[in-house]
Amino acid sequence: MKVRINQQACAGHARCNHVAPGLYSLDDNGYIASTGFRVEVGQQALALRGARACPERIIEMLDEPASASFGAT
Repeated sequence: MKVRINQQACAGHARCNHVAPGLYSLDDNGYIASTGFRVEVGQQALALRGARACPERIIEMLDEPASASFGAT
């Protein structure tokens, strides 16, 4: 799973970081510090909680395909 973040739209509420501080890092001004990251196994629920906490809805959860060649003929 990946997280994609519209960093430019961050309003600095920091709710994502409050809910999941180990996943959502903030810059010195309190705004989200990255445009996205890969979610480690076992961290999906925490990442989703952080995304849902964002009042601006700028955090998107993306499923990754199991394999790029899966089902290819």
